[in-house]
Amino acid sequence: MEPPKTLTTGGLRTDEDAYHDAFTRFLARSDEKAVLHAYLDEVVRGLPARRVFLDVGPADGTTTRHVGRSFQRTVCVEPSEPMRRALARTCPDAQVLTEPVLRADPGVGADLALLSHVLYYIPREDWARTVRRVLGWVRPGGTLLVVQQDPDNACMRMVRHFTGVRLGLRDLADELAAAADSPAGDLRMETVPAHYRSTDLAETVTVAGFLLSFPGSARPARQAVEEYVQRHFATEDGGYLMAHQQDVLRIERPGS
Repeated sequence: MEPPKTLTTGGLRTDEDAYHDAFTRFLARSDEKAVLHAYLDEVVRGLPARRVFLDVGPADGTTTRHVGRSFQRTVCVEPSEPMRRALARTCPDAQVLTEPVLRADPGVGADLALLSHVLYYIPREDWARTVRRVLGWVRPGGTLLVVQQDPDNACMRMVRHFTGVRLGLRDLADELAAAADSPAGDLRMETVPAHYRSTDLAETVTVAGFLLSFPGSARPARQAVEEYVQRHFATEDGGYLMAHQQDVLRIERPGS
């Protein structure tokens, strides 16, 4: 996920820093990275070439580093300053562009491009334009992967309960496939399972608040989030379990 866009000044703590902290806690107790990395390894093995990896919205760079080891060069688009600080530590050799995706110009042809958990923070009417722009940076024969939460998983049911927001990739896939001038070749939807587990109620509520931080939506009271967590995510052994399987829109550009 790409953090909300807020101003940063000097060493002062900002909303982006708080977001980064919650994001780190979420990943520490989720199997998302391990499962997603295994999926990405399979995709990489099937590529015809592994010259350039393009990661749009790499966040702390954990996945960027994992995938980038298979490529000669890694290029990232990351507008968030706190995420870029983490990215610099994780992937010091990556080329990093600071502009938002619709203004960025990597100047590369990627063999694999990854747009993971970024579309939440882009207006829905700009999704197709954003994906088409990134796809334009993919070489013929290359692959673009767009990753987002399954709109019907437990995490997104919580989001819908508090915000009314339902964001999924299937309508986007249909929109791209129907466009007469689409550069996309083969499009298909795939699913990658993921689960967040914790024994700490306060941390789980903090993570739930992170998952509810959608632009334009009012943040619910922490007490309301805690009640939801207790009602929907508590397990018989006293812990908390949240399923958050991810959808992947996999787009293969036709070869030249």
